[in-house]
Amino acid sequence: MGYCSGRCTLISVCGMQLVCVLERQIFDFLGYQWAPILANFVHIIIVILGLFGTIQYRPRYITGYAVWLVLWVTWNVFVICFYLEAGDLSKETDLLLTFNISMHRSWWMENGPGCMVTSVTPAPDWAPEDHRYITVSGCLLEYQYVEVAHSALQIALALAGFVYACYVVKCITEEEDSFDFIGGFDSYGYQGPQKTSHLQLQPMYMSK
Repeated sequence: MGYCSGRCTLISVCGMQLVCVLERQIFDFLGYQWAPILANFVHIIIVILGLFGTIQYRPRYITGYAVWLVLWVTWNVFVICFYLEAGDLSKETDLLLTFNISMHRSWWMENGPGCMVTSVTPAPDWAPEDHRYITVSGCLLEYQYVEVAHSALQIALALAGFVYACYVVKCITEEEDSFDFIGGFDSYGYQGPQKTSHLQLQPMYMSK
């Protein structure tokens, strides 16, 4: 794998990450999922910095991007565990993703493929007055699996981005080291061997 191809691939991966996370951000906004919205926003900023670093040959930006991808994978693993109710986690405790600001859940819960929403009347006594109480049925794909698919895609792109980011940083560092080695001779005032003249000077006598 050449340096140019690795760099171009990293640029492509960053582009795909931006497209996917922007799509995810839109649906998280529609579902008032404030924790994912905040995480997505930070991810967008750092991916842009990583893209800038790749284009401008800035290894520090790419390194920061790679470090963030580790945290991004961790967050998406948590989201998967949350919706699959791994361990003590439960997707019914939706306040975890909304910072206890609202009772909204994933947008896909009511708007998934094939889902039919039915309003329940009268609403239970515990239901807030400004919220409607509904039942959802007929979904071809449950909303938690849609969210899991989104997170799994983000993990796959993050792993690819991490691998190529490390490779590009390695190539840039090696290239800079080679330039320093070549330029080191000039810094010490190195000069090549000078040619010496083999002509022998003869004394000259002038007669009066």
